[in-house]
Amino acid sequence: MNDLSKTRATVLEVGEEGAAQRIDNYLLRRLKGVPKSHVYRILRSGEVRVNSARVRPDYRLRGGDRVRVPPVRLGEPAARPAPRPLALPIVHEDAVLLVVDKPAGVAVHGGSGVSYGVIESLRAERPEAKVLELAHRLDRDTSGLLMIAKKRSALVELHRMLREGEVEKIYVAAVKGPWSGGAREIRERLHKFVSASGERRVSVSREGVAAVTRIRPLAVCGEASLLELRLLTGRTHQIRVHLAHAGHPVLGDQKYGDFELNRTLAKQGVKRLFLHARRLAFRHPASGERVSFESPLPQDMRRFVAERFPAYAEP
Repeated sequence: MNDLSKTRATVLEVGEEGAAQRIDNYLLRRLKGVPKSHVYRILRSGEVRVNSARVRPDYRLRGGDRVRVPPVRLGEPAARPAPRPLALPIVHEDAVLLVVDKPAGVAVHGGSGVSYGVIESLRAERPEAKVLELAHRLDRDTSGLLMIAKKRSALVELHRMLREGEVEKIYVAAVKGPWSGGAREIRERLHKFVSASGERRVSVSREGVAAVTRIRPLAVCGEASLLELRLLTGRTHQIRVHLAHAGHPVLGDQKYGDFELNRTLAKQGVKRLFLHARRLAFRHPASGERVSFESPLPQDMRRFVAERFPAYAEP
């Protein structure tokens, strides 16, 4: 039984691996086998203390913080398949930053029916690494560039840059129908909710949070368009919902797309979401130098583009 499963409170001292992490995420990782609802209950009730004070679930820990955890009974974690190496293409690696080229169909982390993802596999491959944390996320069916921080200081700085719009994030999508009107921005506000079936969804709503997607057409034909998209905010499913709302859903989108069209396209080789994270550019979190990374279109998207937009040449 885990040493946290006792009748007395336990005090944990936060080291480098926990610094800058939210207290709720820190506890969820430490209290394996405890239901998430119980972790949030002991946080909100004040039973968890940091340096003898109550904190909110979004409190970010600092090195040396002392976290008091009340007695909890830890059940045996459900058996999950061990993470296996994914052999992800590494675009860049240095002492604080790792950039990989994630294929479509691979989750960035476990959960929601997925036993493990990119981050669990990387941690299994690199057991000596003290810190490996996702700096941002990509949908499971979105391919392309994904940043992982190897130091807490880098994670904090990357999160700051992402919040303040200092990271250039460029995507390419193949969408339904001919795009008209040239380059423009979509500024519809987005609202997250959970459907009656328990599915996480996003919709356009005046009560939602601000979201801005800048769009530039790359190639257009009668039945489809190839678009370059720059995220000026980073909301859940932002590109997919904005484009669907504009009448140009991403091809292969099983959540917000044109389902009848998707069934037809699946017979032609469009068997997943045609959305690719192609470019990242920002100031390096340690050196401050401007860096940029590129990922070419995956083979299935390249084939589709060559067939539908023969005049288009990928940069």
